[in-house]
Amino acid sequence: MHSVHSAPERKAPRVLLVDDHDLFRTGLRSLLEDQGVQVVAEASTGREALRQVRELSPDVVLMDLNMPGMTGVEATREIGDIAPLTRVVVLTISDRDGDIVDAILAGACGYLLKDSSIHDLLRGISAASVGESLISPQIASKVLRELRAARPAPPAADRLRSELTDRELDVLRLIANGKDNAQIAAELHISAKTVKNHISNILMKLQIQNRIQAAVYAVRSGIV
Repeated sequence: MHSVHSAPERKAPRVLLVDDHDLFRTGLRSLLEDQGVQVVAEASTGREALRQVRELSPDVVLMDLNMPGMTGVEATREIGDIAPLTRVVVLTISDRDGDIVDAILAGACGYLLKDSSIHDLLRGISAASVGESLISPQIASKVLRELRAARPAPPAADRLRSELTDRELDVLRLIANGKDNAQIAAELHISAKTVKNHISNILMKLQIQNRIQAAVYAVRSGIV
């Protein structure tokens, strides 16, 4: 089993668990702490999660979507406003296309189902803690399929072409087709470090938070 420590000098991510089922939270906390994850608090509602985020500034929030009162999507959107450095990974039983798209557009940088393996969950937390995003291939395909069925927004395509270089557009198209950094580097014959630089520029120019949102933007614009 891989631990979340990918480098000796990197501290374990500080994680907030948000779920309205006490037994699920307790079990998940035990699993994560066994793997070296520092669980700083738990919350059973979206409002409580916001209070904990303000007080504790966790690195990662594991967020359930379906809770009484404030939904996980609403809480995710507010966390993005009050604590932009805190990353939200959705952990839910819902694989409904609409829920997935809503959560990603609200700013979630990962979307995992509750039947995911502990290994996938650790990878999602680890990726989120360093500002990257992880989304399972079946979830990614659902998101892109739903967005491709919608009508493209031509102004978005114009903005992409005016703000991004040709190489950045190439990288964006490959992101939208589900390629990871290594695959993008191989396809474009550039280094992984150059790919990361291009992605950073794309996110900055489009004023978005992560590569999943970049993929959504690209598909909605109709450039892929």
